[in-house]
Amino acid sequence: MKWFILAVFVLSTIYVHRRGRERLGFFRQVSDHSTLFAPVNVLMYAFSRVPTTPYVSIDEFPELKPLLEHWREIRTEALALREAQRIRASQEYNDVGFNSFFRTGWKRFYLKWYDESHPSAATLCPRTTALLRELPSVKAAMFAELPPGSHLVRHRDPYAGSLRMHLGLATPNDDGCYIEVDGQRYSWRDGEAVVFDETYLHVARNTTQADRVILFCDVERPLKYRWARAFNRWFGRHVMTAAASPNDAGDRTGGLNRVFGKVYAVRLLGKRLKAWNRSVYYLVKWALFGGLLALIFLW
Repeated sequence: MKWFILAVFVLSTIYVHRRGRERLGFFRQVSDHSTLFAPVNVLMYAFSRVPTTPYVSIDEFPELKPLLEHWREIRTEALALREAQRIRASQEYNDVGFNSFFRTGWKRFYLKWYDESHPSAATLCPRTTALLRELPSVKAAMFAELPPGSHLVRHRDPYAGSLRMHLGLATPNDDGCYIEVDGQRYSWRDGEAVVFDETYLHVARNTTQADRVILFCDVERPLKYRWARAFNRWFGRHVMTAAASPNDAGDRTGGLNRVFGKVYAVRLLGKRLKAWNRSVYYLVKWALFGGLLALIFLW
Protein backbone atom coordinates (compact mmCIF):
# COMPACT_ATOMS: atom_id res chain seq x y z
CA MET A 1 0.00 0.00 0.00
CA LYS A 2 2.78 2.46 0.87
CA TRP A 3 4.35 1.94 -2.58
CA PHE A 4 0.98 2.57 -4.19
CA ILE A 5 0.66 5.82 -2.22
CA LEU A 6 4.20 6.80 -3.23
CA ALA A 7 3.38 6.08 -6.88
CA VAL A 8 0.25 8.23 -6.67
CA PHE A 9 2.27 11.12 -5.23
CA VAL A 10 5.00 10.80 -7.83
CA LEU A 11 2.63 10.57 -10.80
CA SER A 12 0.44 13.40 -9.48
CA THR A 13 3.49 15.60 -8.92
CA ILE A 14 4.75 14.95 -12.44
CA TYR A 15 1.34 15.90 -13.83
CA VAL A 16 1.22 19.12 -11.79
CA HIS A 17 4.80 19.96 -12.74
CA ARG A 18 4.17 19.52 -16.47
CA ARG A 19 0.77 21.18 -16.48
CA GLY A 20 0.83 24.42 -18.46
CA ARG A 21 3.65 26.17 -20.31
CA GLU A 22 5.32 27.72 -17.25
CA ARG A 23 7.13 25.37 -14.86
CA LEU A 24 9.20 25.48 -11.71
CA GLY A 25 12.64 23.92 -11.66
CA PHE A 26 12.63 20.25 -10.67
CA PHE A 27 14.06 20.69 -7.16
CA ARG A 28 11.84 23.71 -6.51
CA GLN A 29 8.81 21.64 -7.54
CA VAL A 30 9.74 18.76 -5.24
CA SER A 31 9.76 21.07 -2.21
CA ASP A 32 6.82 23.25 -3.31
CA HIS A 33 3.56 23.01 -1.37
CA SER A 34 1.72 22.10 -4.60
CA THR A 35 3.50 18.72 -4.45
CA LEU A 36 1.88 17.94 -1.09
CA PHE A 37 -1.55 18.76 -2.55
CA ALA A 38 -0.91 17.15 -5.95
CA PRO A 39 -3.07 13.98 -5.55
CA VAL A 40 -6.07 16.02 -4.36
CA ASN A 41 -5.56 18.62 -7.09
CA VAL A 42 -5.44 16.01 -9.85
CA LEU A 43 -8.82 14.81 -8.56
CA MET A 44 -10.17 18.36 -8.80
CA TYR A 45 -8.92 18.76 -12.38
CA ALA A 46 -10.31 15.38 -13.44
CA PHE A 47 -13.86 16.15 -12.27
CA SER A 48 -13.96 19.90 -12.98
CA ARG A 49 -17.19 21.06 -14.62
CA VAL A 50 -15.48 24.17 -16.02
CA PRO A 51 -12.45 24.28 -18.34
CA THR A 52 -9.10 23.53 -16.66
CA THR A 53 -7.45 26.40 -18.52
CA PRO A 54 -5.42 29.30 -17.04
CA TYR A 55 -8.38 31.68 -17.40
CA VAL A 56 -12.05 30.76 -17.08
CA SER A 57 -14.92 32.90 -18.33
CA ILE A 58 -16.78 34.85 -15.64
CA ASP A 59 -19.96 33.62 -17.35
CA GLU A 60 -19.33 30.22 -15.74
CA PHE A 61 -20.17 31.84 -12.39
CA PRO A 62 -23.51 33.64 -12.74
CA GLU A 63 -23.90 33.71 -8.95
CA LEU A 64 -21.11 36.31 -8.78
CA LYS A 65 -23.16 38.88 -10.70
CA PRO A 66 -24.20 40.82 -7.53
CA LEU A 67 -20.54 41.62 -6.83
CA LEU A 68 -20.12 43.12 -10.29
CA GLU A 69 -23.38 45.04 -10.02
CA HIS A 70 -22.42 46.58 -6.66
CA TRP A 71 -18.71 47.07 -7.26
CA ARG A 72 -18.86 50.81 -6.54
CA GLU A 73 -20.31 50.19 -3.08
CA ILE A 74 -17.61 47.58 -2.45
CA ARG A 75 -14.98 50.06 -3.64
CA THR A 76 -16.22 52.70 -1.20
CA GLU A 77 -15.61 50.36 1.74
CA ALA A 78 -12.25 49.20 0.36
CA LEU A 79 -10.96 52.75 -0.12
CA ALA A 80 -12.09 53.74 3.37
CA LEU A 81 -10.02 50.85 4.72
CA ARG A 82 -7.04 51.91 2.63
CA GLU A 83 -7.25 55.50 3.90
CA ALA A 84 -7.35 54.15 7.46
CA GLN A 85 -4.30 51.95 6.63
CA ARG A 86 -6.24 48.81 7.49
CA ILE A 87 -5.26 47.03 4.27
CA ARG A 88 -1.79 46.04 5.38
CA ALA A 89 0.84 43.37 5.77
CA SER A 90 0.65 41.21 8.86
CA GLN A 91 2.82 42.46 11.72
CA GLU A 92 3.30 38.91 13.01
CA TYR A 93 4.08 35.50 11.55
CA ASN A 94 0.42 34.50 11.40
CA ASP A 95 -0.31 34.35 7.66
CA VAL A 96 1.39 31.26 6.30
CA GLY A 97 -0.38 31.44 2.95
CA PHE A 98 0.76 34.93 2.01
CA ASN A 99 3.67 35.73 4.32
CA SER A 100 6.28 35.80 1.55
CA PHE A 101 4.30 38.40 -0.45
CA PHE A 102 4.54 41.06 2.25
CA ARG A 103 8.24 41.56 1.53
CA THR A 104 7.51 42.75 -2.00
CA GLY A 105 4.78 45.23 -1.06
CA TRP A 106 1.52 43.27 -1.23
CA LYS A 107 -1.15 44.03 1.43
CA ARG A 108 -4.50 42.55 2.39
CA PHE A 109 -7.59 42.84 4.58
CA TYR A 110 -9.51 39.58 5.08
CA LEU A 111 -13.26 39.54 4.66
CA LYS A 112 -13.77 35.80 5.20
CA TRP A 113 -11.74 32.61 5.06
CA TYR A 114 -13.58 29.30 4.58
CA ASP A 115 -15.94 30.33 7.34
CA GLU A 116 -18.14 33.24 8.39
CA SER A 117 -16.93 36.82 7.94
CA HIS A 118 -14.16 38.01 10.22
CA PRO A 119 -15.75 40.13 13.00
CA SER A 120 -13.53 43.06 12.01
CA ALA A 121 -14.76 42.83 8.41
CA ALA A 122 -18.41 42.64 9.42
CA THR A 123 -17.93 45.83 11.45
CA LEU A 124 -15.88 47.82 8.94
CA CYS A 125 -17.33 46.49 5.67
CA PRO A 126 -21.00 45.72 6.35
CA ARG A 127 -22.14 46.07 2.74
CA THR A 128 -19.42 43.86 1.26
CA THR A 129 -19.78 41.16 3.90
CA ALA A 130 -23.57 41.20 3.44
CA LEU A 131 -23.12 40.58 -0.28
CA LEU A 132 -20.63 37.77 0.37
CA ARG A 133 -22.94 36.17 2.91
CA GLU A 134 -25.43 35.53 0.08
CA LEU A 135 -22.76 33.74 -2.01
CA PRO A 136 -21.92 30.35 -0.45
CA SER A 137 -19.67 29.46 -3.39
CA VAL A 138 -17.25 32.23 -2.31
CA LYS A 139 -15.08 30.43 0.23
CA ALA A 140 -12.53 33.16 0.91
CA ALA A 141 -12.41 36.88 0.20
CA MET A 142 -10.20 39.85 0.92
CA PHE A 143 -9.28 43.31 -0.29
CA ALA A 144 -5.80 43.13 -1.82
CA GLU A 145 -3.54 46.11 -2.51
CA LEU A 146 -0.55 46.20 -4.87
CA PRO A 147 1.14 49.60 -4.44
CA PRO A 148 3.24 51.27 -7.16
CA GLY A 149 6.46 49.37 -7.81
CA SER A 150 5.41 46.24 -5.91
CA HIS A 151 5.07 42.73 -7.26
CA LEU A 152 4.29 39.10 -6.46
CA VAL A 153 6.97 36.54 -7.30
CA ARG A 154 6.16 33.65 -9.60
CA HIS A 155 4.26 31.00 -7.65
CA ARG A 156 1.31 28.66 -7.70
CA ASP A 157 -1.28 28.36 -4.96
CA PRO A 158 -1.58 24.96 -3.32
CA TYR A 159 -5.24 23.94 -3.69
CA ALA A 160 -7.27 23.41 -6.88
CA GLY A 161 -10.64 23.14 -5.15
CA SER A 162 -11.25 26.81 -5.91
CA LEU A 163 -10.78 29.29 -8.72
CA ARG A 164 -9.81 32.90 -8.12
CA MET A 165 -11.78 35.98 -9.07
CA HIS A 166 -10.27 39.47 -9.10
CA LEU A 167 -12.69 42.39 -9.31
CA GLY A 168 -11.01 45.72 -10.07
CA LEU A 169 -12.01 48.42 -7.58
CA ALA A 170 -9.38 51.17 -7.81
CA THR A 171 -6.74 50.28 -10.38
CA PRO A 172 -4.29 52.20 -12.57
CA ASN A 173 -6.42 51.13 -15.57
CA ASP A 174 -3.11 50.69 -17.30
CA ASP A 175 -1.38 47.74 -18.96
CA GLY A 176 1.62 48.35 -16.71
CA CYS A 177 -0.34 46.82 -13.81
CA TYR A 178 -1.02 43.20 -14.60
CA ILE A 179 -1.09 39.52 -13.70
CA GLU A 180 0.37 36.76 -15.86
CA VAL A 181 -1.15 33.29 -15.48
CA ASP A 182 0.85 30.59 -17.25
CA GLY A 183 2.43 33.35 -19.31
CA GLN A 184 -0.88 34.93 -20.38
CA ARG A 185 -1.28 38.55 -19.30
CA TYR A 186 -4.34 40.34 -17.94
CA SER A 187 -4.40 44.01 -16.85
CA TRP A 188 -6.91 45.05 -14.19
CA ARG A 189 -9.62 47.60 -14.91
CA ASP A 190 -12.10 49.29 -12.54
CA GLY A 191 -15.40 47.42 -12.37
CA GLU A 192 -14.16 44.45 -14.43
CA ALA A 193 -13.66 40.90 -13.18
CA VAL A 194 -11.38 38.07 -14.22
CA VAL A 195 -11.38 34.43 -13.10
CA PHE A 196 -8.26 32.29 -13.25
CA ASP A 197 -6.86 29.01 -11.98
CA GLU A 198 -4.40 29.97 -9.25
CA THR A 199 -2.70 26.55 -9.38
CA TYR A 200 -1.05 27.58 -12.64
CA LEU A 201 2.16 29.52 -12.14
CA HIS A 202 1.40 33.21 -11.99
CA VAL A 203 3.11 36.52 -11.25
CA ALA A 204 1.77 40.05 -10.68
CA ARG A 205 3.42 43.45 -11.08
CA ASN A 206 2.47 47.08 -10.71
CA THR A 207 4.97 49.10 -12.73
CA THR A 208 2.80 52.24 -12.70
CA GLN A 209 2.69 55.20 -10.30
CA ALA A 210 -0.89 54.44 -9.18
CA ASP A 211 -2.18 52.04 -6.53
CA ARG A 212 -4.17 48.90 -7.29
CA VAL A 213 -6.97 47.70 -5.00
CA ILE A 214 -9.12 44.69 -5.88
CA LEU A 215 -11.68 42.39 -4.35
CA PHE A 216 -10.01 38.96 -4.27
CA CYS A 217 -12.31 35.91 -3.99
CA ASP A 218 -11.66 32.18 -3.96
CA VAL A 219 -14.72 30.59 -5.55
CA GLU A 220 -15.57 26.91 -5.19
CA ARG A 221 -14.60 25.01 -8.34
CA PRO A 222 -17.74 23.56 -9.98
CA LEU A 223 -17.41 19.76 -10.03
CA LYS A 224 -19.32 17.13 -11.98
CA TYR A 225 -20.40 14.77 -9.22
CA ARG A 226 -22.05 15.19 -5.85
CA TRP A 227 -19.42 13.07 -4.06
CA ALA A 228 -16.62 15.22 -5.51
CA ARG A 229 -18.38 18.41 -4.35
CA ALA A 230 -18.88 16.91 -0.89
CA PHE A 231 -15.18 15.97 -0.67
CA ASN A 232 -14.12 19.46 -1.80
CA ARG A 233 -16.27 21.10 0.87
CA TRP A 234 -15.03 18.70 3.53
CA PHE A 235 -11.43 19.43 2.58
CA GLY A 236 -12.01 23.18 2.68
CA ARG A 237 -13.79 22.99 6.02
CA HIS A 238 -11.18 20.79 7.73
CA VAL A 239 -7.90 21.68 5.99
CA MET A 240 -8.10 25.13 4.43
CA THR A 241 -9.62 26.71 7.54
CA ALA A 242 -6.32 25.95 9.32
CA ALA A 243 -4.77 28.80 7.30
CA ALA A 244 -7.21 31.47 8.59
CA SER A 245 -5.37 34.70 9.43
CA PRO A 246 -6.73 37.60 11.51
CA ASN A 247 -7.03 41.31 10.76
CA ASP A 248 -7.46 42.09 14.47
CA ALA A 249 -7.11 40.23 17.75
CA GLY A 250 -10.83 39.37 17.73
CA ASP A 251 -10.64 37.48 14.43
CA ARG A 252 -10.13 33.74 14.13
CA THR A 253 -6.60 32.37 13.68
CA GLY A 254 -6.38 28.88 12.16
CA GLY A 255 -4.34 26.11 13.73
CA LEU A 256 -1.67 26.25 11.04
CA ASN A 257 -1.10 29.95 11.68
CA ARG A 258 -1.00 29.43 15.45
CA VAL A 259 2.17 27.35 15.03
CA PHE A 260 3.55 29.23 12.01
CA GLY A 261 5.65 31.62 14.09
CA LYS A 262 7.50 28.75 15.78
CA VAL A 263 8.04 26.95 12.47
CA TYR A 264 9.23 30.14 10.82
CA ALA A 265 11.97 30.48 13.43
CA VAL A 266 13.48 27.32 11.90
CA ARG A 267 13.08 28.87 8.45
CA LEU A 268 15.03 31.94 9.60
CA LEU A 269 17.85 29.67 10.73
CA GLY A 270 17.80 28.15 7.26
CA LYS A 271 18.02 31.59 5.66
CA ARG A 272 21.09 32.42 7.76
CA LEU A 273 22.68 29.11 6.80
CA LYS A 274 21.95 29.78 3.12
CA ALA A 275 23.51 33.25 3.36
CA TRP A 276 26.62 31.72 4.95
CA ASN A 277 27.07 28.79 2.55
CA ARG A 278 24.54 27.82 -0.14
CA SER A 279 26.12 24.39 -0.72
CA VAL A 280 25.83 23.43 2.93
CA TYR A 281 22.27 24.79 3.03
CA TYR A 282 21.11 22.61 0.13
CA LEU A 283 22.98 19.59 1.47
CA VAL A 284 21.17 19.90 4.82
CA LYS A 285 17.84 20.66 3.17
CA TRP A 286 17.83 17.63 0.89
CA ALA A 287 19.26 15.36 3.57
CA LEU A 288 16.33 16.28 5.84
CA PHE A 289 13.84 15.96 2.99
CA GLY A 290 15.24 12.57 1.94
CA GLY A 291 15.29 11.39 5.54
CA LEU A 292 11.63 12.30 5.97
CA LEU A 293 10.65 10.37 2.84
CA ALA A 294 12.67 7.38 3.98
CA LEU A 295 11.01 7.50 7.39
CA ILE A 296 7.56 7.55 5.81
CA PHE A 297 8.00 4.88 3.16
CA LEU A 298 10.72 2.56 4.51
CA TRP A 299 9.75 2.35 8.18
